[in-house]
Amino acid sequence: MKKLTPIIIVLAVLFLISAVPGAIHLYTDWLWFGEVGFERVFLTQWAWRIGLFVLAFAVAFTFLFVNLRRPLVGVVPPFLVRTGPEVAPVDLAPTLRRFTIPAAAVLGLGVSAPLSHSWMAFLQYLNQTPFGITDPALGNDVAFYFFTLPVLSAVFGLLIPLSVIALLLVVVLYLLRGDLIFKPPVVRVEPSAGWHMAILLALTFVLLGGQTWFVQIPELLLSQEGAFAGATYTDLHARLPAYRIIAGVALGCAVLVLAGAFLRRTAPYALVAIAGFLVTAGLGGLLFPGLVQRFVVAPTELTRETPQIESHVDMTRLAWGLDQVEVRNLRGEARLTLEDLRDNAPTIENVRLWDRAPLLQTFGQLQEIRTYYDFRTVVDDRYWINGRYRQILLSPRELNVASLPQRTFINQHLTYTHGMGVTLAPVNQVTTEGLPVLFIKDLPPESSVDLHVTRPQIYYGELTDNFVFVNTNRQEFDYPAADENVFRPYTGQGGVHVGGFLRRALISARFGGMTAFLSGDIERDSRILYHRNVADRAARALPFLLFDRDPYLVIRENGELVWVLDAYTVSRNYPYATRSANGMNYMRNSVKVVVDAYHGEIRAYIADSEDPMIRTFDRVFPGILLPMDDLPTDLRAHLRYPEDLYRIQTALYTIYHMMESETFYHREDQWQIPTLGVERAEPFMRRIIMRLPDEPDPEFIFVTQFTPRGRDNLAAWMVARSDGDHYGQLVVYRFPRQSLVFGPMQIMNRINQDTDIARQISLWDQRGSQVIRGELLVLPIEEALIYVQPLYLRAEGGRIPELKRVIVAYENQVVMEETLDQSLAVLFGQAEPSPLEDPGAPAVPRTPPPTLEPAPEPAVGLDPEMLRQMQEQYDRARREIERLGELLRRMQRPEGGEG
Repeated sequence: MKKLTPIIIVLAVLFLISAVPGAIHLYTDWLWFGEVGFERVFLTQWAWRIGLFVLAFAVAFTFLFVNLRRPLVGVVPPFLVRTGPEVAPVDLAPTLRRFTIPAAAVLGLGVSAPLSHSWMAFLQYLNQTPFGITDPALGNDVAFYFFTLPVLSAVFGLLIPLSVIALLLVVVLYLLRGDLIFKPPVVRVEPSAGWHMAILLALTFVLLGGQTWFVQIPELLLSQEGAFAGATYTDLHARLPAYRIIAGVALGCAVLVLAGAFLRRTAPYALVAIAGFLVTAGLGGLLFPGLVQRFVVAPTELTRETPQIESHVDMTRLAWGLDQVEVRNLRGEARLTLEDLRDNAPTIENVRLWDRAPLLQTFGQLQEIRTYYDFRTVVDDRYWINGRYRQILLSPRELNVASLPQRTFINQHLTYTHGMGVTLAPVNQVTTEGLPVLFIKDLPPESSVDLHVTRPQIYYGELTDNFVFVNTNRQEFDYPAADENVFRPYTGQGGVHVGGFLRRALISARFGGMTAFLSGDIERDSRILYHRNVADRAARALPFLLFDRDPYLVIRENGELVWVLDAYTVSRNYPYATRSANGMNYMRNSVKVVVDAYHGEIRAYIADSEDPMIRTFDRVFPGILLPMDDLPTDLRAHLRYPEDLYRIQTALYTIYHMMESETFYHREDQWQIPTLGVERAEPFMRRIIMRLPDEPDPEFIFVTQFTPRGRDNLAAWMVARSDGDHYGQLVVYRFPRQSLVFGPMQIMNRINQDTDIARQISLWDQRGSQVIRGELLVLPIEEALIYVQPLYLRAEGGRIPELKRVIVAYENQVVMEETLDQSLAVLFGQAEPSPLEDPGAPAVPRTPPPTLEPAPEPAVGLDPEMLRQMQEQYDRARREIERLGELLRRMQRPEGGEG
């Protein structure tokens, strides 16, 4: 024992060195969970983690200790080892017995630790909610795969390694002791040792048989390895019966081994059992399924797999919510007129002419004000502004501490603590200089409309990755003014009190070190704000949810700023359902999370009360998830269909709109989502305000298009609705197969081939300016499509992109003018675009457009190609005359009038 004392001391010191930081981390996390009011999540998580670990360790340690101790006890010294022919044998039993406890402890830790990570699986199992949907092969409720199967897998994952380790160690000990002697072809086993090893081997066989029956068989329905997800014909008619036989053979082997021990023939019976099990597993698990696949399935695969394909398609559609997609057929014969455009004025008025990238650059140059402010993202949203439903682009002005002139501890953590305000612009308005019209701008934020920001400080955001101390002896910088900086203390409810000596020491050990601990600016009543990144903050508070990549900021009716995050319940265990790139095959946007940008308060609301997973989590953490009725009405108006889910659903729908098994098998009608080409491989997927066909009112939607695989013409378009009672509805509008509707790539090609557009772009390039082609927008109007592409110009040496032209394409016509209204008016045969202009814009005097003589009748007998060229020349001349007329009208405007 004296020899082991130094080792024990060293191990204890190492344990303390590693445990103390972990304990400090745990304590400060507990303080944070108390701040946000989610103590139940913290306590439940750690109580179950620790409880499962202690239980698993107790079982593993006891099992290993008992089995290791058994060969080391006896009437005679069991381990006599000679080091030489003339040297007396040495008894190793006392030394081995001393190492029994440490060995059992170390091995027990290694085996039991993984079980603590399954704490959520056990909680879900104990609080599970049935799905009411059964799998088509085994008849289990889907809840079995979500909640029961993970627990069974975790339990067998603990017991089988434990049994095997104990068996191997016991065999080694009995070999050393001499109770197990190998002298081929004879193997001699002492009876008591034979019984001990036989029991362990039999237990291993029982566990292997149980794992095969209760885990491996259900997992056949989760397979992703075949041509489609789920159990194939080979799985159901070869592997399934083979696994059942293997499970039965395992139980038979356990009985055989025990019978061998009873007959005192442990070794031969054990060898026969092991060989028999391995042969059965090899033949049944590998060879037999391979033969069935090769000689039964492959020659007539479609016939054999038809029932499984039907199950796969049905279950995938259920798992991803595609069974709820409403399909509406379009006639494909619509012809748009000016009257149609007037009827869809809200759609035209909300065409997004500003792309995110150019707009962020413009915001950065015009509105960052100081180098330490940054616009990281642009939010697509909608507001009622001056009585009209408007789509806007909003960007929060966040503090970027990496850009501070002096990155001292005081500057980063005490003085510069928050961002300030937002910049907000309508999607479709442009100044005479080609810059966005700003409804909210500057510091402090000023608004030119009836939407105001009353509390602009952003303490919690997307760039707030550092901790800060507030209510200190240092003034907190609020915003820069013309003459001097404005300072204002934090009066919110967020943060953890620094407190007394011990609490301050523990907080400082994690945040700020000795600088924070010794700082005279930080007092007892000061607070520390940490975990301020809104995505990280929400994920810590709700660790059982997966969050969308795109949090968005909302201005409330009272002028306060809050973040809204979409949260998902996810699983990879939906039978027969295909998995997405993130490994999941079930996803529901069941929770909306709101984080206050000033207080840091977190509120989670159940958005889908029909989801069995969220109902299970609500039982696990009662009181944490609030009903959707508690969500304030002004925030409910800004909920939107989440991007990550929509991207996955649209990608899957390109295949899973085919529900007939033969069509699905051959991929006869597979679609694809068009992209912006090789250089910009983004899918055509946009949020817009529009009035859907046969719907009375405009609404905020997420829209994407589908083209047939390998072709560029449109097949359909899908929308996800976000407003009112229609929230969450997916609608697909399909074009007739015989119709030819130009897709985005075809329109891009037509734009690129237009000589007038090419000439203008070439002229800009020759002057040294950089032409930036905006995103091609697809506007469904009635049953037709209009394509819009803005063109931006960045002057040589400049940094601000300016909107200079708007290209509009409809069918085989392409027009480029200075404004959207002008392009639409020219495209649809009216030089005066006033009926489509913003009704709230100031009136501009106009002169009548030049009178154009009608095109002369072509002479009889002219070659068709010559006629086509003549018509093109005439159309080009007509557009040039209209541009000349517009220039004349501008020259006649009063001096100082708006351009």
